[in-house]
Amino acid sequence: MAKSLRDRAETATREVQEILGGDTAHPKEIANAIERAITMALLEERKRCADVASQCYGEDKDKAHKVAEEVNRVNTALIANLSALR
Repeated sequence: MAKSLRDRAETATREVQEILGGDTAHPKEIANAIERAITMALLEERKRCADVASQCYGEDKDKAHKVAEEVNRVNTALIANLSALR
């Protein structure tokens, strides 16, 4: 079964706590910070993919627009799903 973003953030939090000797008083805040960092990385990559698609299909504006539109649709769904996790 695929792990959710929150599951990954909590796993990373436990790893950070182990590295720090288990002496962290704010595990929820750590998990939230990790989740935000992962989310921002995903969003930046989605934008980069849309930019690359536009460059690759520079001559075919209709195809470039369709690819960029699909990337934006997936991006919107990602944001909605992440917001629902909170």
